[in-house]
Amino acid sequence: METLQYGISDLLRVMERLRDPESGCPWDLEQDFRSIVPSTLEECYELAQAIEHEDHDHVAEELGDVLFQVVFYARLGQEQDLFSFDSIVDRLVDKLVRRHPHVFADGEIEGRVKHASTIDEVGETWETIKQRERDARAQSGVLADVPVALPALPRAQKLQKRAARVNFDWDDASAVLEKVHEEIDELAEAMAVDDAASIAEEMGDLLFTCVNLARHLGLDAESSLRDASRRFEQRFTAMEKTAEEGGHSLRVLSSAEREALWEQAKRR
Repeated sequence: METLQYGISDLLRVMERLRDPESGCPWDLEQDFRSIVPSTLEECYELAQAIEHEDHDHVAEELGDVLFQVVFYARLGQEQDLFSFDSIVDRLVDKLVRRHPHVFADGEIEGRVKHASTIDEVGETWETIKQRERDARAQSGVLADVPVALPALPRAQKLQKRAARVNFDWDDASAVLEKVHEEIDELAEAMAVDDAASIAEEMGDLLFTCVNLARHLGLDAESSLRDASRRFEQRFTAMEKTAEEGGHSLRVLSSAEREALWEQAKRR
């Protein structure tokens, strides 16, 4: 006997039941647009973690949790006569078709383009279309709609990519690397005079330039830092384990002993 699978209509009905004023879930009924934002961000990070670990069963589960966030917002919008799930889908499909003229000829889902486009051509077309959309929203500036709420690293990268679209950019990675050294020197100068405000400013400039270097090297700064953090976590945990096996705590070891454990963890 074939197992019954739930569909999107079932998910929408579940959401409707959860928000039922008389028989719904008390917690879900208390929520509004602002209150569920932290949950949305958390679910996205959990999805990213599952992808990084290549835990595909978990990826499917986390994708469901992210989809539930969309459905939750859609239900809130419908209750306030702002928008619905159907209108979200309609706007999304319209935008995807409009932004991919190299795939959907004449703005039709089944429209076929005769000649393939290069990745560079796609990028230019994409940015031209998005700039046209910004103009329609009276956001004519190149940086006008870069969300302030983005995490700092991806926001810096997005700002830099936008600026590069109008040729405000370094010529190559070596030029950015020179700028990194310059920023380090400026940070050292601020530290030498113990100027707290300048130290904070120069530290920010250094981080921003490092993001720029990552971009020129074809790397995603957020992913690179997450990978570095994961390596540090693995090595530090290995250090702790080795120290404990020797009957010691990292806290009581000398600097030389801790350094030796660190090098050992790196070799592993």
